[in-house]
Amino acid sequence: MPDVVVVESPAKAKTINKYLGGGYTVLASFGHVRDLPPKDGSVRPEEDFAMDWESEDRGERQVNEIARALRGANRLFLATDPDREGEAISWHVREMLARKGALKGLKVHRITFNEITKRAVQHAIDHPRDLDTPLIDAYLARRALDYLVGFTLSPVLWRKLPGSRSAGRVQSVALRLICEREAEIEAFKAREYWTVEGRFATPQGAPFTARLTHLEGKKLEQFDLPDEAAALRAKAAVVAGEFAVASIEKRRVRRNPPAPFTTSTLQQEASRKLGFGAQQTMRTAQQLYEGVEIGGETVGLITYMRTDGVQMAREAITAIRDHVRQDFGADYLPGAPREYSSKAKNAQEAHEAIRPTDVANTPERVARYLDERQRRLYELVWKRAVASQMQSAELDQTTVDLATADGRTRLRATGSVIAFDGFLKLYREDVDDAVGDEEEGRTLPPMRERDPLKRGEVTASQHFTQPPPRYSEASLVKRMEELGIGRPSTYASILQTLQDRQYVRIDKRRFIPEDRGRLVTAFLVSFFTRYVDSGFTASLEEQLDEISGGRIDWRAVMRAFWEEFSKAIAATKDLKISDVIDALDEELGPHFFRAPADGGDPRLCPACANGRLGLRLGRSGAFIGCSNYPECRYTRPLAVPGAEGENATGLAEGPRELGTDPATGQNVSIRRGPYGVYVQLGEGGTDEKGKPTKPRRASLTRDMDPETLDLERALALLSLPRPIGRDPETGGRDHRRHRPLRPLYPPWHHLPVPGAG
Repeated sequence: MPDVVVVESPAKAKTINKYLGGGYTVLASFGHVRDLPPKDGSVRPEEDFAMDWESEDRGERQVNEIARALRGANRLFLATDPDREGEAISWHVREMLARKGALKGLKVHRITFNEITKRAVQHAIDHPRDLDTPLIDAYLARRALDYLVGFTLSPVLWRKLPGSRSAGRVQSVALRLICEREAEIEAFKAREYWTVEGRFATPQGAPFTARLTHLEGKKLEQFDLPDEAAALRAKAAVVAGEFAVASIEKRRVRRNPPAPFTTSTLQQEASRKLGFGAQQTMRTAQQLYEGVEIGGETVGLITYMRTDGVQMAREAITAIRDHVRQDFGADYLPGAPREYSSKAKNAQEAHEAIRPTDVANTPERVARYLDERQRRLYELVWKRAVASQMQSAELDQTTVDLATADGRTRLRATGSVIAFDGFLKLYREDVDDAVGDEEEGRTLPPMRERDPLKRGEVTASQHFTQPPPRYSEASLVKRMEELGIGRPSTYASILQTLQDRQYVRIDKRRFIPEDRGRLVTAFLVSFFTRYVDSGFTASLEEQLDEISGGRIDWRAVMRAFWEEFSKAIAATKDLKISDVIDALDEELGPHFFRAPADGGDPRLCPACANGRLGLRLGRSGAFIGCSNYPECRYTRPLAVPGAEGENATGLAEGPRELGTDPATGQNVSIRRGPYGVYVQLGEGGTDEKGKPTKPRRASLTRDMDPETLDLERALALLSLPRPIGRDPETGGRDHRRHRPLRPLYPPWHHLPVPGAG
């Protein structure tokens, strides 16, 4: 009977089956075959972190199929991906098969390969190993941590902060980064400054531009010309002066090629150059790794794409160097292979960098076999890997200082020119390969010291400092990597989870936190500061690396974490909603209550004119309300007036008047509430006993546009529900909304339809 090989995906199974031939049966597990069930008690700290695992129908079917294939076989090869998740999948498959009694008399081997090529797969079959227990322990610890944080912290969120979604161990820290950046942007105050530039010409008539650097013998700092008056005085000094070349400095600098891609650098470059999101990048890379049909054969085009290693196999480096020598010439080949060191703390997970499996498969050669996304990403990977073994680029940088005779007024001109392009011939890290650094495109004409210069136009330009930019996927991944948060295989899912929970949105390829996300972050920072601290999260990642290296026990790490975390949860038991409101109101006040242009009080209630606006919590979530409730019922949703992305109706600023109801004389307004946009008649009142009564309201239907809604259609909505007949079985009560309708008199379809005019 054939031996059995288990991989994750059907595409991978199909490719490997062709490589191994009839002596093997290759089956797919379809990813994880079991997981922790999403319910309380799946991880039990009181039993030293015992775990219950549960398989869904698909996982059970796949394991049963593997068990049937093992009947009569001699060996089982677990060939899942070469990382922590891959090791975990192999462990789950083995455990489930053992429980079914399907492994009796069988030899179970673990094999890994960094690329799906016939040579690599056959080499793995010939060099099997056992399952890596420390790597599995690290997986168990990570899974237990994520479960305990999610299933312990999320219920606290739901109880104390209605309307919020779940909280995650790493996602919450990433969300905090996004929210804190947004707070920096909101608090930023632009500062004005000016610069002065002059056009000059050499004795031979060649033009160039220089910028003022010294005025009245003093070096100018960024804000030394703070306004137009100061800038015009500086401009006048340049216009009045006679300038000559004071000094010329030339130096040659070398620029070395970047290392081949890791997971995070691939995601960053694909975002910058191709506009790909992290999920899209990883899906496309997975397709290139698992193989595409080329000339009747399935070929894996790149190595494994989840890695934080930057080294390449010796034979791959040799092949790339041969390609460089043949295609670019000996001048583009460094004397010795370039060596790159990995920053990964765990050598077992520092696999090869992402590179082409065969450098001979150039982007031009394989382009017709790939779709557009695959082609662009493969070209990026191929060029980066080849460029990493090319000669350094050399640039001649020139700095020219111009000065008056007394040296009190000075300007500087800079420029550079590529003396030897080296790896830049193939690959640039700029957003657009066709555009280099600004200085690289600026060359200066030949000059000599003491050359007199002819002055042309002098201009003074106004500038303002800019706030820090919002995070893009690329910059957020880079920041998370710098802080040691998450790992290569988790970045894409973290960013997607934040969007799925509607904590953030992406606009113009930048993350903008939703108010829901800011509330959650403010709550966690106020009451669980330690667990959304990047330093604490990074230290946990380091401990997970220590576990996977076999240096510490995973249960010891879990015990230390749970002891402190459970105390923090218990401390919120008596936390009052009013405490939460006060903390969030103080934290987010500058965001929700922006000072108006006239300098008035941003918290003054526009309805009653003497109440104070503040954060309120309702069953459906948070909103802004008046302190004079219930006498004043003014509310508005958590949308910042004038904020980017605000609904075009402008309802974030409060109700919009539509007119007066001729029957009652009350105002009709359109408003936005927790459940959407609605129309309201009047402001309510009091009944005979003096108790407040709610005003009449009606929700807009989905096909109604709040911006074009007029008084007539609003009144039609407010007239519903209306009596449409009598039911003798109910004592003559009216048929109204929320009751099942019996035969109608007159037929209901004769009634006017709201929104139809």
